[in-house]
Amino acid sequence: MKFPQLKIDHMLPKVPIMQGGMGVGISLSGLASAVANAGGIGIISGTGITVDEMRSNIRKAKDSIKDSGYIGVNVLFAMNDFAEKMKAAIDEKVDFIISGAGISRDMYAWGKESGIPVISIVSSAKLARLSERLGASAVVVEGFEAGGHLGTERPLFDILPEVVEAVKIPVIAAGGIMTGEDLARALRAGASGVQMGTRFVASEECDAPLSFKEKYVYAQQEDTSLVKTTVGLQGRAIKNQFTELISDNKKVKIKKCRDCLKNCSYRFCTLDSLITSLNGDCENGLVFAGSRVHEIKEILPVKTIINNIMSEYKTCI
Repeated sequence: MKFPQLKIDHMLPKVPIMQGGMGVGISLSGLASAVANAGGIGIISGTGITVDEMRSNIRKAKDSIKDSGYIGVNVLFAMNDFAEKMKAAIDEKVDFIISGAGISRDMYAWGKESGIPVISIVSSAKLARLSERLGASAVVVEGFEAGGHLGTERPLFDILPEVVEAVKIPVIAAGGIMTGEDLARALRAGASGVQMGTRFVASEECDAPLSFKEKYVYAQQEDTSLVKTTVGLQGRAIKNQFTELISDNKKVKIKKCRDCLKNCSYRFCTLDSLITSLNGDCENGLVFAGSRVHEIKEILPVKTIINNIMSEYKTCI
């Protein structure tokens, strides 16, 4: 069976699935190359790692791709090292760059100059139109169901038709995408493909530690909550000792400021809390996850996850 063809600039993946860029250290070369090898589009998160570490992961991912596969880098506009990371990604000749937490004219100009497509993460038709006007090759529209930082309180399938109507570039649906049925629904609504983050965390190839993945597998429906982070946005995370510590806008003493954000509330250190979880302490750090994390029951190979989604998709059309 021939699947719908997602096309973004030069990219023609075998399946219309993009893997979300998840920091800190959750989606690096291991996960990104596994998704690319399985026929999707892989993303390395540049958040919370050094420029040299990002370069190393890009090279490692490229070396790991067996057939034709696509690797991009996610860089956050809200971070102080945004420009440096974006220019380094261009220098490494990634297939594309995707950016969230803000929009700048420069990033589209740099992409156009280098011939590398730039994709924006948006949460409204207005931002999608602006991105297209500035030069975005595609937009990822992310709904309220997503994990990590949220740009809207509206569900994905409320926003998606508005964005599809507003732009002519490809629209990728994200936030709460878990199954082949979700993929079919997104395509019927006019999306060109989907982006998935949460489901790929519970994969064998994900770069996160086992303790992080197990938080996903054991999560119950009531186990996620919204926390206000120092970025100034709500973030969806799995409840633990740390989310309790920062609830109700409580402040946590910062041992050492990493000076990572352009604008920070200094209520606690978001980056430190993510690194704590990455280092295996998933009770005292942030564990971002989507609203449907409780549906995940086991850690599987990336290829199996993608094959399952596409098999489920076949039964829905």
